[in-house]
Amino acid sequence: MSEATRVFIVDDHPIVRQGLAELIRHENDLIVCGEAGDAQTALREFEAAAPDIAIVDLILKEGDGFELIKSLLKQKSGVRVLVLTMQDEPFYVERAFRSGAHGFLTKHEASDMVPVAIRKIMSGELYVSNRISPRLLKRLLSSDGDGDSTSIARFSDRELQVFHLIGEGLGTKEIANRLNLSVKTIETYRAHIKEKLDLRDARELVQYAIRWVINNTNV
Repeated sequence: MSEATRVFIVDDHPIVRQGLAELIRHENDLIVCGEAGDAQTALREFEAAAPDIAIVDLILKEGDGFELIKSLLKQKSGVRVLVLTMQDEPFYVERAFRSGAHGFLTKHEASDMVPVAIRKIMSGELYVSNRISPRLLKRLLSSDGDGDSTSIARFSDRELQVFHLIGEGLGTKEIANRLNLSVKTIETYRAHIKEKLDLRDARELVQYAIRWVINNTNV
C-alpha cells in the first residue's frame, strides 16, 4: 500500500480546521500532518510537518494568503497547494494560480470535493472549482470586459486584499491589525487604490469597494 498523502491546513477559523481535519481522517489515503491559524505559524511549522499538500485560505486575520503560498513553495520543493476560500471572484482565482497554487476550491461547495481536489492535484493535474470554472472562462474569453475589472486587475495582491477588506466595512486601523501592518502602510495602499480607480476621496473608495464586494463575492 502506498503512503498516505500528508495534508497541512491553514485557516484562521478553528471550526473550519477541525471540520477539514475530521473530513480528511475518514479518507484512507490522506492524513493531516499539521495545521495553522495564521501565516507566521504556518511558516514556522510547515517544514517539520513535511506535507505533500497544503490547504490554504486566502483571507487570513494575520498574514497574506498569496504571499504565504509563495513562501511555502519556496520553503519545500515539490509541495502542492490547494486554495480553499470564500472568495469566488475570478481575480482571486487568477492571482492564486499566479502565486503558485495548484487548485482552487470555494467553501460554498460540498466538503466532499476537498479529497477529490487533493487527489487530482497530487496526480499532477490542476483543479478549478466547478463553481468558478464557467465564470473564469467567460472572463478570460471576454473581448470587451469593463473598465472596473481592468482597473482592479492592475492591483497588486496586497492592494486587492486591502480593497476587499475595505469593501467588507473595515476601517484603516482594523485592516492594519488584520494584516499585521502599520496604519501608515494601509493608508499608502488606500492612496494607491484610489489613484488606480481614479476616485476623489475616501468616501468614494468605501462606496466603490462595498459595491464591488457585494457584486462579486457571493455570485
